[in-house]
Amino acid sequence: MIFINFKTYEQGSGASAIELVKQLEGVAFDTQVKTIPVVQATDIKEVVGITKLEVWTQKIDPVDYGAHTGAVLPEAVVEDGASGTFLNHSECKFEDYQSLKKAIKRCDELDLKTLVFAANIDDLEKVLKFKPTFVAYEPPEFVGSETTSVAKENPEIISEAVARSKAYGMPLVVGAGIKSEEDVRKCLELGAVGIAVASDIVKSDDPIKEYTNLIEGFRG
Repeated sequence: MIFINFKTYEQGSGASAIELVKQLEGVAFDTQVKTIPVVQATDIKEVVGITKLEVWTQKIDPVDYGAHTGAVLPEAVVEDGASGTFLNHSECKFEDYQSLKKAIKRCDELDLKTLVFAANIDDLEKVLKFKPTFVAYEPPEFVGSETTSVAKENPEIISEAVARSKAYGMPLVVGAGIKSEEDVRKCLELGAVGIAVASDIVKSDDPIKEYTNLIEGFRG
């Protein structure tokens, strides 16, 4: 599976997000590689309305209905059609693990799937105990890298992350600089169930070419 984080890139916002999802959908169904666009909360309803792909949001806040100005209410993204959410991404981390645990609990109450990011092995161990739907190992030093990836620089740590995750019966996704067929193949060979990418596709001059290249890594 491929999680594609649209972040707040111009190419992944509003009308551009809708157009990109339309392009991704055709390739996803042709290749049968599960592809999940992860969009801004403000774009969920519009994107869900034009695609059969599973659509996720980039965050929720661990709040209920009430006086929480500016918070992303879990019920709101579910009503708009989101199937899941990222939590604890390196660009949007929780202040403490108790807040993260509460966010996962709120999502569980609404059957909203969760992909929780961990920056290192110690972080991963703590996250696994909260039993999200998926965990993601994504060292922040490689996030957004245009020159290398965690798969190239530190494959042995992916193996360790996979082993820790399997001990909890939890599927692991790998992110941070993933940008080639070889990166994808290495992650899968080491036991990951999928990858998380962003700029390599969303900011590309030819996003479908980049996306198709990554998909080749799933072909064995």
